Amino acid sequence: MTHEKLMKKPELTQEEANAALRLAIRQTESCLGEFSQQFKSIFSEGGFYSPAPNEQWTNGFWTGELWLAYENSGDDRFREAAAKQIDSFLTRIETGNRTDTHDLGFLYSLSCVAGYKLTGNQTARKAALLAADRLKSRFHQKGRFIQAWGSLENRNNYRLIIDCLLNLPLLYWATEETGLPEYADVARAHLETALSVIIRPDYSTYHTYYFDPDTGIPLRGVTHQGYSADSAWARGQSWGVYGLALSYRYTKDPKYLEDFKHVTDYFISHLPENLIPYWDFIFEEGSEEPWDSSASAIAICGILEMCKYLPEAEAAPYLAAAKRMMKALVDLCAVTSPEISNGQLLHGVYGKKTPYNDCIDHGIDECNLWGDYYYVEALTRMTKDWNPYW
Repeated sequence: MTHEKLMKKPELTQEEANAALRLAIRQTESCLGEFSQQFKSIFSEGGFYSPAPNEQWTNGFWTGELWLAYENSGDDRFREAAAKQIDSFLTRIETGNRTDTHDLGFLYSLSCVAGYKLTGNQTARKAALLAADRLKSRFHQKGRFIQAWGSLENRNNYRLIIDCLLNLPLLYWATEETGLPEYADVARAHLETALSVIIRPDYSTYHTYYFDPDTGIPLRGVTHQGYSADSAWARGQSWGVYGLALSYRYTKDPKYLEDFKHVTDYFISHLPENLIPYWDFIFEEGSEEPWDSSASAIAICGILEMCKYLPEAEAAPYLAAAKRMMKALVDLCAVTSPEISNGQLLHGVYGKKTPYNDCIDHGIDECNLWGDYYYVEALTRMTKDWNPYW
């Protein structure tokens, strides 16, 4: 696919990427006073985050942003702030504080795996391996998948969600770190199950898929945060883009490469003229629905990751698409001053209620922690040969 729609759009230049990253680091620096000892809430309100305890699924994104700032600047203040938070993550996994979730990868890859990779912190390694154990324990043999949320005994929870593709790297890492194959075996089994049900014939994706708890037979695809069961939730599609790239990173299985191309081409071909996706791809050019900038940031990271493994000619159109999408984010969504916001990326959506989902309205046209993190990760990827925390 040549991504014709993007060809006339400007790419983010190296100079622009460097400048945007410097600005992003300054934004992180401006938050050190308030958010070194505590965490940011899931999304901003009026552009500003309030403090939150370490009991949300998003806490790792803030710590990951601190690690990115440290890695890109060498400023020990960022390292010290992130290291302080590692103790909180160890306490959380040891006490089981809201850890009955698949989001353990989001929580521990960006906080503890990152801290261990960058500094050799043994507390971080211990916490991350405990989290990998907990994540592995959520695998159902009937159906062969990792359950998304809640008690494993609740039959109404017997489902996976596409977001979990970003949690699998914690398991791949645990196998590499310990030499024990069972972590990666669970990741691979979940991936195979997920890909067999969540990718539709047109290469759009379901958000979540239910299974029969007695037999493990796949039942139905629905949505939680998308517009409807049959629509393509933009952030869900981006989880597919990046999740496939990361699983290819660890497995080098060519079938994941093909799935990546199809899912990514769907994402790119459904972007509106300004290249910032609406929160669901059911909405088309001219819609007054809000954008979800975070979906674009996630997809860009996935594209940049996969381009490392593609032949140069094959990677070129994807790399160009990523640079053009990134130019749109920098120009239209980047926070440029702490007076505007204490986040990084404007115009995100956490959830929007429709007649066809069970979501509530929250975090609409705001910053959110994952959008902030993936935006800075994407800039990092565009300015250096980056070793992922994933």
